[in-house]
Amino acid sequence: MAIQSTSSLKRIFFQRHIAVPIEHGSWVFLLGPILVGLVVSEGLTSNQGWVILAALAGFFFRQPLTILVKVMSGRRPSKERLPALFWMGVYGLIGLIAILGMLSRGLGFLVVLALPALPVLFWHLWLVSRREERRKPIVEIAGSGVLGLAAPAVYWAGIGHLNLNGWLLWLLLWLQAIGSILYAYLRLSQREWQSVPPLQTRLSAARLPLAVCGGSIAGVGLLALSGWFSPLVTAAYLIQFAEAVWGALKPAIGVKPVLIGMRQLMISSLFMISFALLWRAAG
Repeated sequence: MAIQSTSSLKRIFFQRHIAVPIEHGSWVFLLGPILVGLVVSEGLTSNQGWVILAALAGFFFRQPLTILVKVMSGRRPSKERLPALFWMGVYGLIGLIAILGMLSRGLGFLVVLALPALPVLFWHLWLVSRREERRKPIVEIAGSGVLGLAAPAVYWAGIGHLNLNGWLLWLLLWLQAIGSILYAYLRLSQREWQSVPPLQTRLSAARLPLAVCGGSIAGVGLLALSGWFSPLVTAAYLIQFAEAVWGALKPAIGVKPVLIGMRQLMISSLFMISFALLWRAAG
């Protein structure tokens, strides 16, 4: 009887779609900046460990909270309310412990970086309650900007103080994230094409991601030439731009969304690794 009771509790509380974020693409927009912050600051310290724990707790907290909103709006069965509250409690407790750890290390100045997440979170939850959260690139772009704050937070925790480089890291990573999101939406829209259109039509459909990815190279290059950081960093932006050009010429007609997502995940991961190594090599 006890074994059956334990098994029943596991089935109730340990449901993956409630406990773990299901948007695979969003992972790279958090883990990538964390990696960059670690590499640029040249190592992992206990201070950075508290910051990373807080960031992960906040990232995971959104998933059960979203499920709870879906339950309250009638989109999910009421039986998921209790496990959602359970995981909110778990992640909330972990986040509180992480924040206390940050405060004990004199990192309270980094806690304020969580504030921009609140309006974006409320916006997302409002859309969820109205069944309108899907295919909203502007929300995803705002969310990637919030997640990207993990880069300066981890970097500043590593060096022990604020500086301009942290904000540069955030801005540079967000530029790539914007291009990545717009490109992913281009690929998803191409799925519905019945045949390969003329070149002019393909380029017209891709003009926004091409402009953003190409403009990122130009903008980052100008900043580098102005002495803000090494020109080597600009090379990392060629990865997403080359992918956008390839995707514009080779439409994803009939390609499954999961394959589109996995390819873009690999491209974004390659960018993050290249960016971190190039910045570190130039430093």
